[in-house]
Amino acid sequence: MPELPEVEVVRRGLERWVAHRTVADAEVLHPRAVRRHLAGADDFVQRLKGHRIGVPSRRGKYLWLPLADTDQAVLAHLGMSGQLLVQPHEAPAEKHLRIRVRFADALGTELRFVDQRTFGGLSLHDTGADGLPDVIAHIARDPLDPLFDDEAFHLALRRKRTTIKRALLDQSLISGVGNIYADEALWRSRLHYERPTATFTRPRTLQLLGHVRDVMNEALAVGGTSFDSLYVNVNGESGYFDRSLDAYGREGLPCRRCATPMRRRPWMNRSSYYCPKCQRAPRVTP
Repeated sequence: MPELPEVEVVRRGLERWVAHRTVADAEVLHPRAVRRHLAGADDFVQRLKGHRIGVPSRRGKYLWLPLADTDQAVLAHLGMSGQLLVQPHEAPAEKHLRIRVRFADALGTELRFVDQRTFGGLSLHDTGADGLPDVIAHIARDPLDPLFDDEAFHLALRRKRTTIKRALLDQSLISGVGNIYADEALWRSRLHYERPTATFTRPRTLQLLGHVRDVMNEALAVGGTSFDSLYVNVNGESGYFDRSLDAYGREGLPCRRCATPMRRRPWMNRSSYYCPKCQRAPRVTP
């Protein structure tokens, strides 16, 4: 699934090409694409018509389009393969086009939601005083958010009594970090993914947060990580941070620090990539 850098790349594209435009019409081409909008496709379309799109917002991996002068927003669930593309009206429909949004202007482009696996979708939700859709109010701030509280994160980490990679992927603790960037930040920090959070000192936590931010900012600078054509920005272009990965996907290749072959281990229906020398496993107490 796309993580914070990939979602932020899409958000920036939408801010450039979609913000402040008024919806003229919308078309739902597959009912699963609006299944989270419980009132159904017709209601979704009618509620969009005539509204101006505000500046797109993001928290962690979650992206939404506020509807100006309302207390509602369109929440985008990208899922495993969802794409928000800005395309010319005359461009051929994508094979997996699910939703089309047309605008009341002469710019000649429209917003398309394309989703091969139909795990994602768009839905309308009420927003709180902070503009956050109510269904994601439980999601923590992400480490690139200026209001992210490092000290509060450290204290929560110590209380959590779990292992560090589980904590990094806990979106109620810190949002936006997924499997790829967790492995990358842990490699940079020389931390094993099973390191208990109770052992973290404040300096160690701050060091890890620094690496999380560094790897995400570096990924943002090159458009995120695209392993296939499913992860693209609004113009359909892929990111290329996968060329700079130090840990993820490098099983059997030499560690870029010590040349020890990198390992992969099954972990929570995913994989963890690490260096057995640089990231030593914690001792198991009897």
